[in-house]
Amino acid sequence: EVQLVESGGGLVQAGGSLRLSCAASVFTFDDYALGWFRQAPGKEREGVSYIKISDGSTYYADSVKGRFTIASDNAKKTVYLQMSNLKPEDTAVYYCAAVAVIFVDDIATMENSMHFGRWGQGTQVTVSS
Repeated sequence: EVQLVESGGGLVQAGGSLRLSCAASVFTFDDYALGWFRQAPGKEREGVSYIKISDGSTYYADSVKGRFTIASDNAKKTVYLQMSNLKPEDTAVYYCAAVAVIFVDDIATMENSMHFGRWGQGTQVTVSS
């Protein structure tokens, strides 16, 4: 069973940076797509950024393009989300997610496959103005 452990959340001032980490306990890392979703109070969960481990293809939501970078360390089976120039509207619980790549036609549509996937426990990111 896939297990995901997130770390790196916290409180930061607007304009600051944070790096989230997600360590995945999977047998073959290359067989997965991983991503970050977030949910702010009173709002629906939204996809932030995804990466297909086998070919490195990525997706970013328009709201984070140019500010967030997703990357993987395949030896550590870990995915990172580097967040820069953070804004108060980035405040949310951030969840790591993983799904077997056979269920993902295009990395941009990973969210559509998450009924086959697994979720981490979430980590809080708070950006003060």
